[in-house]
Amino acid sequence: MQSIPVDTARLGVLRCAIAPEVKISNSETQEVKKDRDGNPVYTVAVTVRQDRRRISVIEIAVSGEPTGIEEGQIVKVTGLVAFMWAMGDRHGVSFRADAITPVRTSAAHGKGGEA
Repeated sequence: MQSIPVDTARLGVLRCAIAPEVKISNSETQEVKKDRDGNPVYTVAVTVRQDRRRISVIEIAVSGEPTGIEEGQIVKVTGLVAFMWAMGDRHGVSFRADAITPVRTSAAHGKGGEA
């Protein structure tokens, strides 16, 4: 499967739509999907809105549990790649990232010693 790097700087603001959830590889046994190194794989639903277009939601897989991410929070996605897939008459695009981290905003910015 060929991976296609995605330039996240061109995607606008990325915001967590659904907090990290462990990815299940077998729904009957509830077996957790693991990466090559044995780490659990999580998915995070992220909203993307580029150039005042409609908002799209993409699910991004990441190895290990992303910490500190809450729904509605702006996130930074590092090493995002897209994969084209096909199974029989079904096809689509999957996304995977090296990391998804929260973007901390300073509520105190502009307060304090400034006049």
